[in-house]
Amino acid sequence: MANLQIVLASKNVEAQYVEMRVPLYSYGCETKVKKALAHLKGIYSVNVDFNQQKVTVWGICNKYDVLATMKNKRKETRFWNPEDNQEMEDLTPTPTPPSPSSVPPPKFALRSFSLTKARSLSWKAWKKVFIRSNSF
Repeated sequence: MANLQIVLASKNVEAQYVEMRVPLYSYGCETKVKKALAHLKGIYSVNVDFNQQKVTVWGICNKYDVLATMKNKRKETRFWNPEDNQEMEDLTPTPTPPSPSSVPPPKFALRSFSLTKARSLSWKAWKKVFIRSNSF
């Protein structure tokens, strides 16, 4: 029951194109994007253009849901048209940063972490690191 998609009967529902600018770093990212979008209901096809860094989705879907799904994989995902990005920014409220007085200052967090990390390696591990770093 939870997987059913509710479509209003009074509207003429038509398939639409959703174009997004998605940062793709390798061709493996293409398959990751296609897999992520293939699980959404109502999507008929996903076209990924690696050279333009563009993803085109065609189907009966909400474009904001598609964008939210893609933002789970790639945080810098935006709509292709700048007007749609402005609509998205208007809809989302901006969070207020915490006041500086409520955040306690860190106490030697980085220094103690690096010492713990260095001490946790065994002699065999250090030996392997040393041998591999000098084998050019």
